[in-house]
Amino acid sequence: MAKRIDVSGLSAYYGSTRAIEDISMTIEPRSVTAFIGPSGCGKSTFLRTLNRMHEVIPGARVEGKVMLDDENLYGANVDPVAVRRSVGMVFQRPNPFPTMSIYDNVVAGLKLAGVKKKSVLDGVVEKSLQGANLWNEVKDRLNKPGAGLSGGQQQRLCIARAIAVEPEVLLMDEPCSALDPISTLAIEDLIGELKSQFTIVIVTHNMQQAARVSDRTAFFNLAGVGQPGKLIELDDTQRIFSNPSVQATEDYISGRFG
Repeated sequence: MAKRIDVSGLSAYYGSTRAIEDISMTIEPRSVTAFIGPSGCGKSTFLRTLNRMHEVIPGARVEGKVMLDDENLYGANVDPVAVRRSVGMVFQRPNPFPTMSIYDNVVAGLKLAGVKKKSVLDGVVEKSLQGANLWNEVKDRLNKPGAGLSGGQQQRLCIARAIAVEPEVLLMDEPCSALDPISTLAIEDLIGELKSQFTIVIVTHNMQQAARVSDRTAFFNLAGVGQPGKLIELDDTQRIFSNPSVQATEDYISGRFG
């Protein structure tokens, strides 16, 4: 069940350094929201605050609220591991577990959660690989290592692994930056299919990709050198790319900086 994210007054720190400042936004369910902006403006940091991955880094902390429907993900009694199950993540470079088979890669999260029944695991493997548009390519070699797949297949395997635990939100941090154009197109098509089931947030440096895959786009920028990143504008993607409200957004999109 896809859920809505409401962020209010969120700042994130690495030690005493504030990386992003006072971000508030709503991310709608069953849609794709893209984060764009120059390097170092806090897009990936903000993405990681949405499933508490940010705090894995020593000295990192967050102020503000992230609500998943009516639950505060930073509430006192909330288990970060449970948060990361319901808010899954796909990283920039494909990272299948290298010593595991394709099958075991997909069910790794379920096994960690104590699911052992083979018929259940078999069903999840097929459903998740179907969902990642990978089943037909790998169904005859499920016991072969996941690391033996091509880069594009490995990234779809990581997406299958993320959706196997039935998250409500799927975060993607530049999921195509290490891929060739054909694999990139396959991932973009897949994002379009998955948004009917999940709330999807994607960080991308590729503005054409943001325009192609997302329903809404958020532009982030730095106020100046050494300053924290800020959310400048969030709107329907078509409007952001055709008629943004803020001059800095237009300057970035038209290539005048960044």
